[in-house]
Amino acid sequence: MAKKNGGRDYFGFPWIVSVLLAIFPPTSLIFGIITRFKEGHWVCALIRIFFGWNVIWLLDLICMIFAHHIFKLF
Repeated sequence: MAKKNGGRDYFGFPWIVSVLLAIFPPTSLIFGIITRFKEGHWVCALIRIFFGWNVIWLLDLICMIFAHHIFKLF
């Protein structure tokens, strides 16, 4: 099955660039919040603001490495 975004997240950057950005919590937090607001997922963005510095950052990193996309709640 083809990926909807071609394996690109964080503003359309290629997968390897997105992985490198996801490794560092500050960039992952900021880009994750902006990406979720841009997609219209306001609840996910607010959850990311309050809980993104620990649990969701780790989930984003794991999903980015193994599933080639950031962690999506819905």
